[in-house]
Amino acid sequence: MKRIIVILLLLGICLSSYGQRRYAANRYFKEYAYSKSAELYQQLYNKGDRSYEVISRLADSYYFTSSYKKAEDSYKNLMEQHEGVASPEHFFRYAQVLKSNGNVPESDKWLLKLKELKGNDSRVLALEANKQYFSEYTNRPKTYVNIHNLAINTEYSDFGGFVHDGYFYFSSTRADSENKKIYKWNNQPYLNIYKSEEQQLQEGGSLDVGASQKLTSLSSKFHESNAIISKDGSTMYFTRDNASGDVEKTAKLKIYKAKKQYDDTWGGIEELPFNNDDYSIGHPSLSADGRTLYFVSDMPGGYGETDLYQVSISEDGTFGEPENLGKDINTEGREMFPYIGSNNRLYFASDGHLGLGALDVFESKLGGLGYEAPVNLGAPINGPLDDFGFIIDKERKAGYFSSNREGGKGDDDIYSFRIYQCKEVISGVVSENKTGEPISGVSVRLIDDKGEPVSEQTTSSDGGYSFTEIDCERKYVVVASKPEYIQGQIEQTTLDIDKKELQANIALESLIVEDQIVINPIYFDFNLDTIRADAEYELEHIVSVMKAHPEMIIRIESHTDSRGPAEYNERLSQRRADSTRDYIVSRGISSDRIESAIGYGERQLINDCREDCTEEEHEQNRRSYFFIVKGADNIKSSNQ
Repeated sequence: MKRIIVILLLLGICLSSYGQRRYAANRYFKEYAYSKSAELYQQLYNKGDRSYEVISRLADSYYFTSSYKKAEDSYKNLMEQHEGVASPEHFFRYAQVLKSNGNVPESDKWLLKLKELKGNDSRVLALEANKQYFSEYTNRPKTYVNIHNLAINTEYSDFGGFVHDGYFYFSSTRADSENKKIYKWNNQPYLNIYKSEEQQLQEGGSLDVGASQKLTSLSSKFHESNAIISKDGSTMYFTRDNASGDVEKTAKLKIYKAKKQYDDTWGGIEELPFNNDDYSIGHPSLSADGRTLYFVSDMPGGYGETDLYQVSISEDGTFGEPENLGKDINTEGREMFPYIGSNNRLYFASDGHLGLGALDVFESKLGGLGYEAPVNLGAPINGPLDDFGFIIDKERKAGYFSSNREGGKGDDDIYSFRIYQCKEVISGVVSENKTGEPISGVSVRLIDDKGEPVSEQTTSSDGGYSFTEIDCERKYVVVASKPEYIQGQIEQTTLDIDKKELQANIALESLIVEDQIVINPIYFDFNLDTIRADAEYELEHIVSVMKAHPEMIIRIESHTDSRGPAEYNERLSQRRADSTRDYIVSRGISSDRIESAIGYGERQLINDCREDCTEEEHEQNRRSYFFIVKGADNIKSSNQ
């Protein structure tokens, strides 16, 4: 029985040690000290802790420090053991690190698992668009501002847009002396293509265009819309009704091209060879290099009502075979109005991807395997009704889109916007809290409001640091750390003032005072020699300093309070000194770097408290000290 009790006690101590190690790891994790928390969580995992908290935070710690291979291994362990309770964020991060490490098929597999968690949801990568997607989309970081209803809008339908050589081309059903015939589908005149001269974009003002002019050389008894022009200005592509069909019914669409004439008109109109009388092809858009044409079609073999396609254009002007952009872009719904930005990003409208209402505008980046999963642009571009026809000029920091939102002038209106340009600077000086002297070589990290690292740099000789191009109206935490100092941090909220410089000075408390490493007292519970959880956290400072200075040798002194026989206290303090030494050694510090670990019992009370003392007064005497036997001079010189 006695042996069983001893075994149970040892098991209890072991389990207590694990719990204490987890306490320290959790605290470092919450303080954004991900490198340190990774070390501690890894040790817990290696010792057999397979809990969800340890594995997930171990993986996240590696993820936030860009240790993607280790993160992949940890997320794999997490999914193998806790897939049933793993959060959507962990599915997403696992997929991200798999892709970062080149394992695209495995990444797709886990993205599909995420999709399965959301039922019939067609999203693949947009993990943040979960049950809170509506809130996320309506509260996007400020990007598009100065939404302005153009002066050219009418009571009819005005939509679409393309800019070439200072002119804005758009489509409209507005009535005029030549356009009086009513299209029975919507009781509006037939669509025609117009152009207006862009006005100068004033600093801080709204973008608008001048009076409109119809391109009569393109007009017919059918609809014409969605005009685009090649970079050299010689060729126009546009959409027109299928002339062989009955336009009073659901007409089919075709893409035509026209050539610029000497008198600034358009002629030589011909339809593209891949048009078909049995289905629609329309809404043309050109890639930045003009070698690929994108369009919309309901041709057989697609994923939904209308899909986005691309077709190559050869140097002699012939076309290849149309290719569907795939299921990452196309859904069971409608994908329409493609536009390729100067950076080859694809913008399009869809009601099949999760959005805020009917048609929403989405953005997709061009990757190595094609266009990636689209991202909803969110408010204020998107709203509860149709939003489409998005074009953007990032060099001018402006663009246009169409919408039938409330408050417009007609059916569909064209709006302009500006790209929000507010960027600020967070800078400061890291200094020693007692002397005020600047500290060089300090690692300074900028952490965003999601706990993710944004940027990192090292202080210069004057202790200064500066983070530039920081998003406005965001909350950040600046974290400063150096092995010889207690980590410091300060919260900073950016404003809505472009180029504003915000000061975030941080004073650090030195761990080195003369010949000691000074940390908060390492307290022990009464009559025990086990390292408490709060003591583990403090001892990590000792470990950090010794790892940063491999030449350092220390001496440990341990003390007790006055309760109990002096001889017993002497033995107890020695066990506490030994426990302190053993912990430091367990963290990878060689035992020969600890000159000695001595227990002094109650011989050196710091408050002379022997009788009638409070528990707090007794606890002050249960402490340890760490003297630097060798290496103190090197530390002082490195901090100067």
